[in-house]
Amino acid sequence: MIGIGVVQWSVRVKREKGEEKRRALLESGFLDRSLRIRVEGDQVILPVTAPLEDAGRDEFEPLGEITGLPRHELIGGIAIMPERDGEGAMRLLSSRPSLHTVLHPLGPVDGEYRTKRFEVLAGIPTARTLYTEYGRRYQIDLEHAYFSARLAEERQRLSKLVERGEKVLDMFSGVGPVAITLSERAGIVFASDINPVAVHLLILNIKLNRVKNVVPIMANASHLHLLLPQKFDRIVMNLPMSTPAFIDTARAICAGGGVIHFYVLQSETHEFSPFLEGRGLLVLDERKVHTYSPGRWLAVYDLSCP
Repeated sequence: MIGIGVVQWSVRVKREKGEEKRRALLESGFLDRSLRIRVEGDQVILPVTAPLEDAGRDEFEPLGEITGLPRHELIGGIAIMPERDGEGAMRLLSSRPSLHTVLHPLGPVDGEYRTKRFEVLAGIPTARTLYTEYGRRYQIDLEHAYFSARLAEERQRLSKLVERGEKVLDMFSGVGPVAITLSERAGIVFASDINPVAVHLLILNIKLNRVKNVVPIMANASHLHLLLPQKFDRIVMNLPMSTPAFIDTARAICAGGGVIHFYVLQSETHEFSPFLEGRGLLVLDERKVHTYSPGRWLAVYDLSCP
C-alpha cells in the first residue's frame, strides 16, 4: 500500500505485457479509467472494476481534476472511509458517478448476527448496494448482514477445489457469496445462517443469479447435525471469532474423506493444529487469507475427515 487514496481491484502483469493487457481490459470494459495505472519494479498494476481471476487489491491515485481524495474502499456503490471526514466524503461522492453513499465504520463486526454499525458521511442514507464479483451479483447490506469483499479470491480458490456433484454445506453463509460461487460445480449446496436479514438477502441472491441448487436454511449452526440427515463432502466454516465452538458439529456431518474449510483468527502459524488434530482431523493445508490486525490474521485450515 502506498497511501495515495483509492483501494480498488487490481491486475498485475510484467511490464512488457502491460500495454497488451491494458488494451484487453479496456476493450472488455473492466479497466477502471478513473484511476492512474501504476508501475512497480518490473510490474504494471492495472486498476479494474471487478475482482477478475487472479485480481488483488491495491491503492491508486485518481485521474482527472479531482485530487486529494481520502482513503477509502469501494464495495458496489458504497465507499467506506476509515476516517470520519465529512468534507472528504463529499469530494469522494462527487468523484465517481457510480457512488451513491459514503460510510464510516463505528466499530468491528459484532454479535450473534455478525452485524456492523456505520455512520453515513455523504449521499443516500443506506448500507445496501448491489455488488458484482466474477460476473455474479449480490444484494448486500453492510450494516445488517455480514459480507467481505476481501474474500473474493478465497471464494475463487474454494470453487476450484469443488468436485462435480459434491454435497456442500456453508455453515455461516451470510448473503450467499460462497454458496453461490460453489454451486457452479457442486451437486447441491446447503447455505445456513442464523441472521434473518442475511437469509432474506441470500434468497434474493439465489434468484438474482438464477441458481437452482442452493438450499437456504435459517438455523443455529450447532443444530445442523439434527436438521440435516445426511453427510457432506465439503463444509465451509467461516465464523472466525467462534469457529472452534462448532467444529464438533461439522465433524459429525462430514462424510468420510470429506473436507472442512476452517477459518479462524490466529497470531501464530499452526496455532490451531493441535486442537484440530485432537478432534481426529488431518490438516491438509494452512493458509493466511489476509491480515486482520497487527500481529493477527485470518487463516484457513483445509481439513480431511477420516
